[in-house]
Amino acid sequence: MKKFIDKLKNIWSIDELRRRIVYTIVLVLVYRVGCYIALPGIDPSKLVDNEGPGGILGILNMFAGGAFSRASIFALGVMPYISASIFMQLAGIVIPQVAKMQKEDSGRRKINSYTRYLTVIVTAFQASAYVAYLRSPQYINSLAPEYSAFMFWLSTVVVLTAGTLFVMWLGEKITDRGIGNGTSLIIMVGILARFPQSILQELVASNKGGGGGLLVFLIEIAVFIAVIIGLILLTQGVRKIPLNYARRIIGSATAAKDVNGGSRDFIPLKVNSAGVMPIIFAQAMMFIPTIFTGFTTNENAAGFIQALSNNTSLWYNLVYAIMVIAFTYFYTALIFNPTEMADNLKRNNSFIPGVKPGEDTANYIATIMDRITLPGAFFLAIAGIMPGIASLLGVTSGFASFFGGTSMLIGVGVILDTLQQVESYLLMNHYDGLMKTGRITGRTAPATPTTRASV
Repeated sequence: MKKFIDKLKNIWSIDELRRRIVYTIVLVLVYRVGCYIALPGIDPSKLVDNEGPGGILGILNMFAGGAFSRASIFALGVMPYISASIFMQLAGIVIPQVAKMQKEDSGRRKINSYTRYLTVIVTAFQASAYVAYLRSPQYINSLAPEYSAFMFWLSTVVVLTAGTLFVMWLGEKITDRGIGNGTSLIIMVGILARFPQSILQELVASNKGGGGGLLVFLIEIAVFIAVIIGLILLTQGVRKIPLNYARRIIGSATAAKDVNGGSRDFIPLKVNSAGVMPIIFAQAMMFIPTIFTGFTTNENAAGFIQALSNNTSLWYNLVYAIMVIAFTYFYTALIFNPTEMADNLKRNNSFIPGVKPGEDTANYIATIMDRITLPGAFFLAIAGIMPGIASLLGVTSGFASFFGGTSMLIGVGVILDTLQQVESYLLMNHYDGLMKTGRITGRTAPATPTTRASV
């Protein structure tokens, strides 16, 4: 405990780090306050207290920190900005002009501008759909009768668009002047805001039945900690490919020649390069069958569709796990380019021992990436179905959502990234790091000489 307090004192003694932490906390508090401010035309006292919608809307509500179900001015959160960013990222893969822009500073600034414009368009469309959602029986009684349909639609679209842009601005300011990645941090805070209430509900539910309830709750906490450890291993796991650099030695009487020597580095290939995206894609795809529930009269077909909408059913978990594995390979293939990496190594006068530069190097890297992606995809699929398994074993739905899935993957990744930045400040100011056994590694490799070839 004393060492932990000393670490906190060291963190607080660094002026710049202290200012960044305070700045981040203030902006996060501003965001959380905004999550409880209702839209114009909504009576907050008449909102039905519930756990929020399910399916893809449940994912949006989770990412928005519950603001979606509260009809808040931040109801759409930062998700439109993330959707626009993902679109521009995929455009850079399939459109050569965009890929060229991503490699230049001026081009990246243009892409950032295009992303913001696209965010406004996406938010306007989602806000219009949200207006239709607010007219459902769940919210219809909370709508102010003096508001006309057109005025309510117009004010809601304008306010939600402004709210999303404001949240996007908060995230950018946290990234520039705070600590950690602002957008990811805002999402993580919204997700973890439900954790205290969820764990309290689980404690109450465990003790309802009498004897043994506390022991069951402690076992659940132990399993929860084991899941977090597993997710940390999945997030930080890398396969290191050894790398040599050719060094030019100029003799006094002989011509210059290249020899093998100098620095010995490695290429860190991540076991889970796709991150949380496969789970998000799979969850979105699993929501599609529920659309067709009312369009069939066949009992077997209706039962199968209903099973696909129940995260505790065998069919749901089987199909979901297969889709996570498939999307992991798909997304990894989109973002990982072994040919470009091999070309970069050749230009930097570096090589993999025993492998010819060029096409052979690209094939070698691609083969290793395919091999390590398979266990990474399986572990990611297990992490994805863990909340359903926890619910099947009697854990309350709120607490079960933290047994893996999107919630904890985002939470673990963001916390590791933030701690990595904090540790960098400590080491730059000649303090010990946060860990005795080594440095903390986030989802992205730090800018050190040992990882320069991975860019």
